[in-house]
Amino acid sequence: MDTRYIALLAVFLVILLALAPLLGRYIREAMENGRYRPTAWGRPIERAIYRIAGVDQYAEMSWKRYALATLVFSVSGFIAVYALQRLQALLPLNPAGLGAVSPDSSFNTAVSFVTNTNWQGYTPESTMSYLTQMLALTVQNFFSAALAIAVLFALIRGLTRHSARAIGNFWVDMTRCTLYVLLPLSFLLAIFFVQQGAIQNFGPYVQAHTVESVTYDAPRLDAQGQPVPDSQGKPATQSATTQTQTIAMGPVASQEAIKMLGTNGGGFFNANSSHPFENPTALSNLLQMLAIFAIPAALCFAFGEMAGNRKQGYVIFATMAVMFVAFALITAHYEYQASPALVHAGLAPGVGNMEGKEARFGIGPTALFATITTAASCGAVNGMHDSFTAMGGLSPMLLMQLGEIIFGGVGSGLYGMLAFAILAVFIAGLMIGRTPEYLGKKIDAFDMKMVSIVLLATPFLVLTGTAIAVLAGAGLAGIANPGIHGYSEILYAFSSAANNNGSAFAGLSANTPFYNIMLGLAMWLGRYAPIVAVLGLAGSLAAKPRIAAGPGTMPTTGPLFVVLLIGSILLVGALTYVPALALGPVAEYLQH
Repeated sequence: MDTRYIALLAVFLVILLALAPLLGRYIREAMENGRYRPTAWGRPIERAIYRIAGVDQYAEMSWKRYALATLVFSVSGFIAVYALQRLQALLPLNPAGLGAVSPDSSFNTAVSFVTNTNWQGYTPESTMSYLTQMLALTVQNFFSAALAIAVLFALIRGLTRHSARAIGNFWVDMTRCTLYVLLPLSFLLAIFFVQQGAIQNFGPYVQAHTVESVTYDAPRLDAQGQPVPDSQGKPATQSATTQTQTIAMGPVASQEAIKMLGTNGGGFFNANSSHPFENPTALSNLLQMLAIFAIPAALCFAFGEMAGNRKQGYVIFATMAVMFVAFALITAHYEYQASPALVHAGLAPGVGNMEGKEARFGIGPTALFATITTAASCGAVNGMHDSFTAMGGLSPMLLMQLGEIIFGGVGSGLYGMLAFAILAVFIAGLMIGRTPEYLGKKIDAFDMKMVSIVLLATPFLVLTGTAIAVLAGAGLAGIANPGIHGYSEILYAFSSAANNNGSAFAGLSANTPFYNIMLGLAMWLGRYAPIVAVLGLAGSLAAKPRIAAGPGTMPTTGPLFVVLLIGSILLVGALTYVPALALGPVAEYLQH
């Protein structure tokens, strides 16, 4: 493995560890009382929002009311995003004259962005107008990220309050997170991206004349601009020749900033963060990786502050960091090896597997980016995951399948990790014959039912969806690589959708009614089944009295608990998928 990769990983972790505690304290103050000085400018705006919306900021909610508000807000967002796509041909800021998005693709995209998944079965620059990109997709990048952080704080309040019936106010949490955390950070990051070379404009697409004519196979499109399937259900193509190149423009930097900070991942361009207009330089690439982890890492320290014991946050951060480093080394190890197919053909290059990677980034930054984006439920990519080696591709796939809890999405990563922490103390309690406790709260049968839903809902969706797809003709029709790798593409797609990641093994043609509907359902249920269970858990824990630690209390602030927590994650998260992975990436690796 290249020593420069080790240096890059070390620099990344040092910067992250320096920034996360400071940002964590800021987020905690901004979310809990809004008294932090940098947010003072926003207090009049916050109060005005409450007056306009008719919200009583001092009226807190039970967990059921909090869950209802969450679902109502999300359904409203889905309707708005769907409508904007269907009506975009009639709306302004559409210089390319793009038509309405098809009903099934609109459904999939609306679900995708509302659930913070940002799975893109379409080509953004040839499908979405500037207005749709901004008003539908970018707005949901803010709201979906804020919603998950709000749910996390509701759970933390459940753990830290005692004998309480309320867990906070959803509308207040959403407002403060958006106004004080996501908007200012995104503004600063967008300015930096523009300075580095990312574009930000409303100009029409540019037609550039090439030196030579290019003949290529173009997808056959219908009147709405959607791919036309052939007799086998695969996208039909036709030969085309051109001597011009269309260069898409648009408000890219502003979407790029919240795409990273909110662990959203949906790119303005189809090439995502490998496109020079989205990710121009090595420095912007490093900052994008840091932006993905910034809030999830900071929330660990915010949790420790709210728990009144910073060591609780240190333990969670340490668990995430240890597992992240292990996966980062595994991914890079296999990508620094040449592709087995090239080795077999006697053409193995000495630089490793460069297929699907940007030459300006290389193997190391691409492998690290892939590890970060799948660990953090972001889904942004600066290389083609489908071109990774078998085991190099298994690593990001397994990171998603663990439940997106190794830093994970903003908010969702930590509440998933806290569910595993409760499972860990439950297992420890069974081993020593005591009622399990976490942060002074006894864990009962209802709590464990909610934890089980949080941890098992997504595996059920992933494995069931994959099974249906490999048995259905419409599911098999989308496979571009028949055989083991084609199966891996389907497994990756459902792992990405149900865990709200959004990245893809893009050899799968997923912009079809079958996959748009199936993946859309997986995204919706994979998002809101755990959220409702987390809020139910928060309500149950908040109502309990806090008990003092005794001699038999399992300590949750030391290295032993880190080991127990990692063991619980691997036991439940990894072993659930062993048979499925054995049929895909593992079999592909052994085949060579």
